[in-house]
Amino acid sequence: MGDDVDGLHHVGHVVRDMGEAMERYRRLGFTVSAPAYPVLPRRTGGPAEPFGVANAHVYFPGGFIELVAVLDETGRVPGGARPIPLQVPDDRLPGLVAAIRATAVNITSFLRRFQGLHIVIADTPDIDGVAARLTAGGVGHGGVHAIQRPVETGTGTRMEPARYLEISDPGLPAGRVPEGRIGFAENGRAEVPGDRRHAGHPNGATGLRECVLCVADSELPGLERRYGTYFGRMRRDRTAPGVARFDRANVTVVSASALADLLPGERPAVLPAFVAYTVSVPDVASTERLLRGNGLPIIRTGPGEMFVPADAALGTAVGFRQDD
Repeated sequence: MGDDVDGLHHVGHVVRDMGEAMERYRRLGFTVSAPAYPVLPRRTGGPAEPFGVANAHVYFPGGFIELVAVLDETGRVPGGARPIPLQVPDDRLPGLVAAIRATAVNITSFLRRFQGLHIVIADTPDIDGVAARLTAGGVGHGGVHAIQRPVETGTGTRMEPARYLEISDPGLPAGRVPEGRIGFAENGRAEVPGDRRHAGHPNGATGLRECVLCVADSELPGLERRYGTYFGRMRRDRTAPGVARFDRANVTVVSASALADLLPGERPAVLPAFVAYTVSVPDVASTERLLRGNGLPIIRTGPGEMFVPADAALGTAVGFRQDD
Protein backbone atom coordinates (compact mmCIF):
# COMPACT_ATOMS: atom_id res chain seq x y z
CA MET A 1 0.00 0.00 0.00
CA GLY A 2 1.38 3.41 -0.95
CA ASP A 3 3.77 2.05 -3.59
CA ASP A 4 1.77 4.09 -6.12
CA VAL A 5 2.90 7.37 -4.47
CA ASP A 6 6.04 9.12 -5.67
CA GLY A 7 6.68 12.27 -3.63
CA LEU A 8 4.99 15.65 -3.83
CA HIS A 9 3.39 16.81 -7.07
CA HIS A 10 2.73 20.30 -5.73
CA VAL A 11 1.71 22.35 -2.73
CA GLY A 12 -0.73 25.26 -2.84
CA HIS A 13 -0.25 28.54 -0.96
CA VAL A 14 -3.57 30.41 -0.72
CA VAL A 15 -3.08 34.18 -0.60
CA ARG A 16 -5.21 37.28 -0.31
CA ASP A 17 -3.29 39.38 -2.82
CA MET A 18 -1.52 37.79 -5.79
CA GLY A 19 0.67 40.83 -6.43
CA GLU A 20 1.92 40.85 -2.83
CA ALA A 21 2.51 37.09 -2.96
CA MET A 22 4.56 37.27 -6.15
CA GLU A 23 6.69 40.07 -4.70
CA ARG A 24 7.28 38.08 -1.50
CA TYR A 25 8.19 34.92 -3.39
CA ARG A 26 10.69 36.84 -5.49
CA ARG A 27 12.26 38.14 -2.27
CA LEU A 28 12.40 34.50 -1.17
CA GLY A 29 14.51 33.91 -4.27
CA PHE A 30 12.02 32.04 -6.43
CA THR A 31 11.33 32.57 -10.13
CA VAL A 32 7.54 32.98 -10.38
CA SER A 33 5.48 32.51 -13.53
CA ALA A 34 3.02 35.16 -14.64
CA PRO A 35 -0.38 34.51 -13.01
CA ALA A 36 -3.13 32.97 -15.11
CA TYR A 37 -6.88 32.91 -14.77
CA PRO A 38 -9.69 31.00 -16.54
CA VAL A 39 -11.99 32.75 -19.00
CA LEU A 40 -15.27 31.18 -20.06
CA PRO A 41 -18.96 31.99 -20.46
CA ARG A 42 -20.95 31.27 -17.32
CA ARG A 43 -23.99 30.30 -19.42
CA THR A 44 -24.50 29.00 -22.94
CA GLY A 45 -24.26 31.88 -25.39
CA GLY A 46 -23.00 34.28 -22.73
CA PRO A 47 -19.85 36.38 -22.91
CA ALA A 48 -16.51 34.89 -21.90
CA GLU A 49 -15.33 36.44 -18.64
CA PRO A 50 -12.79 35.87 -15.86
CA PHE A 51 -14.08 33.39 -13.35
CA GLY A 52 -12.86 31.39 -10.37
CA VAL A 53 -9.28 31.64 -9.16
CA ALA A 54 -5.99 32.96 -10.45
CA ASN A 55 -2.77 31.07 -9.92
CA ALA A 56 0.95 31.47 -10.45
CA HIS A 57 3.64 28.80 -10.23
CA VAL A 58 7.15 28.21 -8.99
CA TYR A 59 8.35 25.28 -11.09
CA PHE A 60 10.88 22.54 -10.43
CA PRO A 61 11.60 19.41 -12.41
CA GLY A 62 8.87 17.05 -11.24
CA GLY A 63 6.87 19.45 -9.07
CA PHE A 64 5.84 23.02 -8.27
CA ILE A 65 4.53 25.49 -5.72
CA GLU A 66 1.19 27.07 -6.62
CA LEU A 67 0.09 30.53 -5.49
CA VAL A 68 -3.71 30.76 -5.46
CA ALA A 69 -6.00 33.79 -5.12
CA VAL A 70 -9.75 34.05 -5.66
CA LEU A 71 -10.93 36.50 -8.33
CA ASP A 72 -13.31 39.03 -6.84
CA GLU A 73 -16.91 39.40 -7.97
CA THR A 74 -16.03 42.21 -10.36
CA GLY A 75 -13.73 39.87 -12.29
CA ARG A 76 -10.73 42.07 -11.51
CA VAL A 77 -7.53 40.16 -12.30
CA PRO A 78 -3.97 40.56 -11.00
CA GLY A 79 -1.66 42.85 -12.95
CA GLY A 80 0.26 41.03 -15.66
CA ALA A 81 -2.05 38.01 -15.52
CA ARG A 82 -2.77 36.08 -18.70
CA PRO A 83 -6.19 34.66 -19.61
CA ILE A 84 -6.60 30.94 -20.24
CA PRO A 85 -9.74 30.49 -22.40
CA LEU A 86 -11.65 27.32 -21.53
CA GLN A 87 -13.78 25.82 -24.25
CA VAL A 88 -16.18 22.92 -23.73
CA PRO A 89 -19.31 21.68 -25.53
CA ASP A 90 -22.49 23.44 -24.47
CA ASP A 91 -23.78 20.39 -22.65
CA ARG A 92 -20.66 20.27 -20.45
CA LEU A 93 -20.52 23.99 -19.66
CA PRO A 94 -22.83 23.90 -16.59
CA GLY A 95 -20.74 21.14 -15.02
CA LEU A 96 -17.48 23.02 -15.62
CA VAL A 97 -18.92 26.26 -14.23
CA ALA A 98 -20.15 24.39 -11.15
CA ALA A 99 -16.74 22.78 -10.63
CA ILE A 100 -14.89 26.09 -10.92
CA ARG A 101 -17.37 27.77 -8.59
CA ALA A 102 -16.94 24.96 -6.03
CA THR A 103 -13.17 25.37 -6.22
CA ALA A 104 -13.48 29.11 -5.58
CA VAL A 105 -15.79 28.46 -2.61
CA ASN A 106 -13.27 26.01 -1.14
CA ILE A 107 -10.36 28.41 -1.65
CA THR A 108 -12.37 31.20 0.00
CA SER A 109 -13.11 28.94 2.98
CA PHE A 110 -9.41 28.12 3.28
CA LEU A 111 -8.56 31.80 3.34
CA ARG A 112 -11.09 32.37 6.12
CA ARG A 113 -9.12 29.88 8.24
CA PHE A 114 -5.79 31.58 7.52
CA GLN A 115 -3.59 32.77 4.70
CA GLY A 116 -1.06 30.04 4.03
CA LEU A 117 -0.58 26.46 2.85
CA HIS A 118 -3.82 24.54 2.33
CA ILE A 119 -3.21 22.27 -0.67
CA VAL A 120 -0.99 19.19 -0.82
CA ILE A 121 -1.07 16.98 -3.89
CA ALA A 122 1.01 13.80 -4.10
CA ASP A 123 2.49 12.53 -7.35
CA THR A 124 1.54 9.15 -8.75
CA PRO A 125 2.34 7.23 -11.95
CA ASP A 126 -1.00 5.38 -11.63
CA ILE A 127 -3.94 7.59 -10.73
CA ASP A 128 -6.47 4.85 -11.55
CA GLY A 129 -4.68 2.48 -9.21
CA VAL A 130 -4.75 5.11 -6.46
CA ALA A 131 -8.48 5.63 -6.99
CA ALA A 132 -9.14 1.89 -6.75
CA ARG A 133 -6.95 1.56 -3.64
CA LEU A 134 -8.65 4.46 -1.87
CA THR A 135 -12.10 3.13 -2.71
CA ALA A 136 -11.17 -0.32 -1.39
CA GLY A 137 -9.89 1.33 1.80
CA GLY A 138 -13.14 3.22 2.35
CA VAL A 139 -11.64 6.63 1.54
CA GLY A 140 -14.08 9.02 -0.12
CA HIS A 141 -12.95 10.87 -3.22
CA GLY A 142 -14.41 12.59 -6.26
CA GLY A 143 -13.03 10.22 -8.88
CA VAL A 144 -10.38 10.86 -11.50
CA HIS A 145 -10.68 14.11 -13.48
CA ALA A 146 -8.78 15.10 -16.62
CA ILE A 147 -7.57 18.68 -17.06
CA GLN A 148 -5.06 20.63 -19.12
CA ARG A 149 -2.39 22.90 -17.67
CA PRO A 150 -0.74 25.83 -19.48
CA VAL A 151 2.93 25.45 -20.40
CA GLU A 152 4.99 28.52 -21.28
CA THR A 153 7.26 27.92 -24.28
CA GLY A 154 9.36 30.10 -26.54
CA THR A 155 6.51 30.22 -29.05
CA GLY A 156 3.66 30.86 -26.62
CA THR A 157 1.41 28.96 -24.23
CA ARG A 158 0.65 25.31 -24.86
CA MET A 159 -1.61 23.02 -22.85
CA GLU A 160 -0.49 19.70 -21.39
CA PRO A 161 -2.79 16.98 -20.00
CA ALA A 162 -2.95 15.97 -16.36
CA ARG A 163 -5.27 13.77 -14.30
CA TYR A 164 -6.10 14.21 -10.63
CA LEU A 165 -8.40 13.23 -7.79
CA GLU A 166 -9.30 14.91 -4.52
CA ILE A 167 -10.03 13.18 -1.24
CA SER A 168 -13.33 14.15 0.40
CA ASP A 169 -14.28 13.96 4.07
CA PRO A 170 -17.92 12.80 4.45
CA GLY A 171 -18.74 15.71 6.75
CA LEU A 172 -17.28 18.44 4.54
CA PRO A 173 -17.89 19.87 1.05
CA ALA A 174 -16.52 17.88 -1.88
CA GLY A 175 -12.75 18.09 -2.20
CA ARG A 176 -12.22 18.98 1.47
CA VAL A 177 -10.62 17.35 4.46
CA PRO A 178 -10.23 19.10 7.83
CA GLU A 179 -6.73 20.38 7.04
CA GLY A 180 -7.51 21.59 3.51
CA ARG A 181 -7.24 19.87 0.15
CA ILE A 182 -5.43 16.53 -0.24
CA GLY A 183 -5.16 14.71 -3.54
CA PHE A 184 -3.08 12.94 -6.14
CA ALA A 185 -2.05 13.94 -9.65
CA GLU A 186 -0.67 12.07 -12.63
CA ASN A 187 0.96 14.08 -15.39
CA GLY A 188 0.69 13.05 -19.00
CA ARG A 189 3.78 15.13 -19.63
CA ALA A 190 5.55 14.93 -22.97
CA GLU A 191 8.64 16.83 -24.02
CA VAL A 192 7.63 20.32 -25.10
CA PRO A 193 10.23 22.23 -27.14
CA GLY A 194 11.23 25.46 -25.43
CA ASP A 195 9.57 24.58 -22.10
CA ARG A 196 10.37 27.54 -19.84
CA ARG A 197 9.06 26.19 -16.57
CA HIS A 198 12.33 25.01 -15.15
CA ALA A 199 14.29 28.25 -15.25
CA GLY A 200 16.77 28.55 -12.40
CA HIS A 201 15.83 30.17 -9.11
CA PRO A 202 18.11 32.82 -7.56
CA ASN A 203 17.91 30.95 -4.23
CA GLY A 204 19.15 27.79 -5.97
CA ALA A 205 16.03 25.73 -5.19
CA THR A 206 15.91 22.43 -7.08
CA GLY A 207 12.74 20.73 -5.83
CA LEU A 208 10.10 20.15 -3.18
CA ARG A 209 11.44 18.07 -0.29
CA GLU A 210 8.70 18.01 2.33
CA CYS A 211 5.52 19.55 3.71
CA VAL A 212 4.58 19.63 7.39
CA LEU A 213 1.13 19.19 8.94
CA CYS A 214 0.55 20.13 12.58
CA VAL A 215 -2.30 18.59 14.58
CA ALA A 216 -3.55 18.65 18.15
CA ASP A 217 -1.83 16.01 20.25
CA SER A 218 -5.11 14.16 20.86
CA GLU A 219 -5.75 13.93 17.10
CA LEU A 220 -2.34 12.58 16.14
CA PRO A 221 -3.17 8.83 16.31
CA GLY A 222 -6.30 9.20 14.19
CA LEU A 223 -4.56 11.33 11.61
CA GLU A 224 -1.67 8.87 11.37
CA ARG A 225 -4.17 6.12 10.56
CA ARG A 226 -5.92 8.30 8.00
CA TYR A 227 -2.71 9.32 6.28
CA GLY A 228 -1.61 5.70 6.28
CA THR A 229 -4.59 4.90 4.04
CA TYR A 230 -3.61 7.78 1.75
CA PHE A 231 0.16 7.43 1.53
CA GLY A 232 1.17 4.04 2.90
CA ARG A 233 3.61 3.12 5.62
CA MET A 234 4.51 5.62 8.34
CA ARG A 235 7.99 6.04 9.83
CA ARG A 236 8.47 7.25 13.39
CA ASP A 237 11.20 9.82 13.90
CA ARG A 238 13.15 8.39 16.84
CA THR A 239 14.95 11.68 17.42
CA ALA A 240 11.70 13.67 17.60
CA PRO A 241 8.77 12.27 19.62
CA GLY A 242 5.44 13.37 18.21
CA VAL A 243 6.73 13.36 14.62
CA ALA A 244 5.64 10.84 11.98
CA ARG A 245 6.90 10.80 8.40
CA PHE A 246 5.14 9.43 5.34
CA ASP A 247 8.19 9.11 3.15
CA ARG A 248 6.43 8.00 -0.04
CA ALA A 249 4.61 11.35 -0.15
CA ASN A 250 7.25 13.51 1.61
CA VAL A 251 4.65 14.50 4.21
CA THR A 252 5.56 14.97 7.87
CA VAL A 253 2.94 15.09 10.62
CA VAL A 254 3.81 16.71 13.94
CA SER A 255 1.84 17.10 17.16
CA ALA A 256 1.31 20.65 18.42
CA SER A 257 3.47 19.99 21.50
CA ALA A 258 6.39 18.85 19.29
CA LEU A 259 6.21 21.67 16.72
CA ALA A 260 8.64 23.92 18.59
CA ASP A 261 11.36 21.28 18.27
CA LEU A 262 10.83 21.05 14.52
CA LEU A 263 10.10 24.72 13.71
CA PRO A 264 11.09 26.95 16.65
CA GLY A 265 8.76 29.88 17.17
CA GLU A 266 6.00 28.71 14.83
CA ARG A 267 2.41 28.83 16.13
CA PRO A 268 -0.41 27.70 13.82
CA ALA A 269 -3.44 29.97 13.57
CA VAL A 270 -5.72 26.92 13.80
CA LEU A 271 -5.39 23.14 13.97
CA PRO A 272 -5.04 21.01 11.97
CA ALA A 273 -2.96 23.06 9.56
CA PHE A 274 -0.19 22.70 7.03
CA VAL A 275 2.47 24.89 8.55
CA ALA A 276 5.52 24.59 6.29
CA TYR A 277 7.11 23.22 3.18
CA THR A 278 10.78 22.70 2.40
CA VAL A 279 12.76 22.97 -0.81
CA SER A 280 16.22 21.58 -1.55
CA VAL A 281 19.14 23.86 -2.42
CA PRO A 282 22.71 23.00 -3.46
CA ASP A 283 24.37 25.55 -1.14
CA VAL A 284 22.35 26.54 1.91
CA ALA A 285 24.94 29.15 2.98
CA SER A 286 24.60 30.94 -0.36
CA THR A 287 20.81 30.80 -0.07
CA GLU A 288 20.99 32.25 3.44
CA ARG A 289 23.09 35.18 2.22
CA LEU A 290 20.54 35.93 -0.50
CA LEU A 291 17.58 35.80 1.88
CA ARG A 292 19.25 37.96 4.51
CA GLY A 293 20.25 40.40 1.79
CA ASN A 294 16.58 40.61 0.82
CA GLY A 295 15.66 41.54 4.40
CA LEU A 296 14.12 38.19 5.39
CA PRO A 297 14.58 36.61 8.84
CA ILE A 298 16.24 33.19 9.00
CA ILE A 299 16.02 30.52 11.70
CA ARG A 300 18.64 27.77 11.60
CA THR A 301 17.40 24.33 12.64
CA GLY A 302 20.52 22.27 12.06
CA PRO A 303 23.48 21.79 9.75
CA GLY A 304 22.28 22.50 6.26
CA GLU A 305 18.73 23.41 7.33
CA MET A 306 16.93 26.71 7.92
CA PHE A 307 13.55 28.34 7.40
CA VAL A 308 11.89 31.69 6.89
CA PRO A 309 9.12 32.07 9.54
CA ALA A 310 5.48 32.10 8.50
CA ASP A 311 5.07 35.70 9.63
CA ALA A 312 7.54 36.74 6.91
CA ALA A 313 6.22 34.38 4.22
CA LEU A 314 2.47 35.08 4.14
CA GLY A 315 1.35 32.42 6.58
CA THR A 316 3.55 29.42 5.86
CA ALA A 317 7.11 28.72 6.98
CA VAL A 318 9.41 28.13 3.99
CA GLY A 319 12.28 25.76 4.66
CA PHE A 320 15.56 25.33 2.78
CA ARG A 321 17.59 22.13 3.06
CA GLN A 322 21.00 21.25 1.71
CA ASP A 323 20.88 18.75 -1.16
CA ASP A 324 22.15 15.31 -0.24
